[in-house]
Formats: sequence, C-alpha cells, structure tokens
Amino acid sequence: MAWIRPLLQTLINRNQADIESSLPGTDAKLRRTNLGVIAKIIAACTHGLYGYVAYVAKQILPDTAEKAFLDRHASLWLKVPRKAASYAVGQVLFIGTESTLIELGTVLVRGDGLEYSTDADATISGGQVIVNITALTAGQTGNALVGTSLNLASPIAGITGNATVYTGGLSGGADQELDPALSTRVVKRIQNPPHGGAKHDYEAWALEVPGVTRAWVYSNELGAGTLTVRFVRDDDASIIPDAGEVATVQAYIDNLRQVGLKAFYVVAPIANPLNPSIQVNPNTAAVKAAVEAELNDLISREPEPGNTILLTHIREAISIAAGENNYVMTTPNADVVNTTGYITTLGVITWL
Repeated sequence: MAWIRPLLQTLINRNQADIESSLPGTDAKLRRTNLGVIAKIIAACTHGLYGYVAYVAKQILPDTAEKAFLDRHASLWLKVPRKAASYAVGQVLFIGTESTLIELGTVLVRGDGLEYSTDADATISGGQVIVNITALTAGQTGNALVGTSLNLASPIAGITGNATVYTGGLSGGADQELDPALSTRVVKRIQNPPHGGAKHDYEAWALEVPGVTRAWVYSNELGAGTLTVRFVRDDDASIIPDAGEVATVQAYIDNLRQVGLKAFYVVAPIANPLNPSIQVNPNTAAVKAAVEAELNDLISREPEPGNTILLTHIREAISIAAGENNYVMTTPNADVVNTTGYITTLGVITWL
C-alpha cells in the first residue's frame, strides 16, 4: 500500500487524542491550554519531517528526482551525464576584392545580435571565398538557414556587402539537455546495461550527442553484418538531421563501437510530411494551435522510421485538443504508412 503523507490537521488530532488518553480528564482541544499548544507544536514539527521524507523519497529514484539529484544519478550511471549545449557551425560566403584577407576570429553578427567567429584565415580568390564559422553562443538559437545574412562586426576594406550562410546552413547547435530527457537516458541505462556493442548500446551512444533526442538501430538492413542507426533532433526547426549532424554522430559512435562489425552506417530518416486538411469548431486561433500541438505530440511519440501512424490515432489527437468541440478532416483518410527509412513529420495543415 502506498504511503500517504498525513495532513497537518490529522497530526494535530492524533496528538490531542494521545494526550487525552494518557492524561484522563484533560481536554487538549481547548484553544488556550498548554496541552493544546503542545499538541500543535509537535504536529507542526512532525509534519515538516514528513515533508522532508516525502521529498527525499522522490530524489532517491532517477525518474522522480529533481535537477541536482538527477545530475548525481546521471554522474553515476552515464558516460555523458547532462549533455551540454553545443555550438552551431557551418560555412558563409564572402564577396570582395581579390586577395582581401579575412582573419581568423573575425566576428559576424546576425540580425538578432547573435555573433559568430571565423575558424581560420581566408583570402578572397576569384571574387569570393567560403569560410567556416562557429557561433559564439552555445544553443539551438545559433542554427541558421541557407541565405541568412551576417554583418561584419568591424568593416573590412575590400569586402562587399554581408556574408551569406552557405549550402547546408549553420547547424549542430543544441540547448543543454533538459531533465525529462536526462531522466529517460538514466532509466534506459539502468534497464539496459552495456553489452559491448549490443543494439541498445548504439542507441545510447547516439543519444549522448548533443541535440539528438531519439535514435533507432537496425541490424542487417543494408546487408548481412551491417548495422544502421537513424536519429532525429526534435528540438530543431526540422527534426531531420543534416549531413553535418549525421557525420558528428557517425564519428562519435565510431570512436566507441566494436572494431569487428562488417559495416556501420548513421543515416538521416527521410521525411514523409503529414499534410492534413481540417475544419475545426470553434474555428479560432487558439483551437488551431492546440490541434497542431497535439498532432506534433502524436508524431513525436508514436512513429519510428518505417512505422505506420493509425488514422484513429490522428483523429484522437485532434479530438483531445483543448477547446475543440467538433471537427471534420478530409485528409488523410487512411493510415499513414512509412516504408523503410521514412518517418512522419508534420507538414502544412490546411484549415478548411
């Protein structure tokens, strides 16, 4: 039977009854008696102790522990306790006069004030040069799309206009790991001890890389003796990792995995966008936002690459959205089926 912390009034009542049974003829319930005051003081102290016991009981298990205690559990169980925030990296294109030098450490500023720094000296050749840069602030906010404009913090003679984010964008930036994700990793580690290269070891290794939120492992998918890892980054603008993020996970696991494996591949899932057409009642922005949030939650919980999302589950997600009274959905009108390597993402919702 689960232990339930007694209420303060329950403790007071118990103390009053104990005093009266031990001292026949007394009334510990009277407002202005020493015995009544003693009963309440003892109850207050006991209630505080019960509260501390209840608090400690939560901290001794990793699935209920708070931050400081969760970090302690993680430090004992995990090779990478709490994943630190990582810095976005990528390339930018400079246009300018031939032989103009762009020095290592040149600072670039995005429109919102976020700063980046060049990783090496570079010289304009043929009117342009591509330079590797790194965000100076760790976190997901450092990621940027192709074509994003970056201004030089200090103008350089011979450089025309602004730097432009090049092919592949700026990626790899991730925020510090949150408590729910860390707790899940600790519990998985306890339930699945390392086995020198078992499938769950590869999943755990992938999840140690900053920004990786879910990972799946497949044996013999690309031939006998092969192992394939797919992963997503749910906190990014797109959950599908780019080539640089895939390479980062590949390199990280290569340093940990067993040597004798015939072939090991890290690949990005292929997006299979779900583009529903929905009419909701009431037709308000708040209800639409709630429906979109529920669909996103469904997609993040249910599928892995190659799995099917049932039409009934999509309908259920819409029905439980806050404020929704009724709806009509014209598409999809069947289960969403994913073939090998494909994963459902939420595309564009058409509101009818």
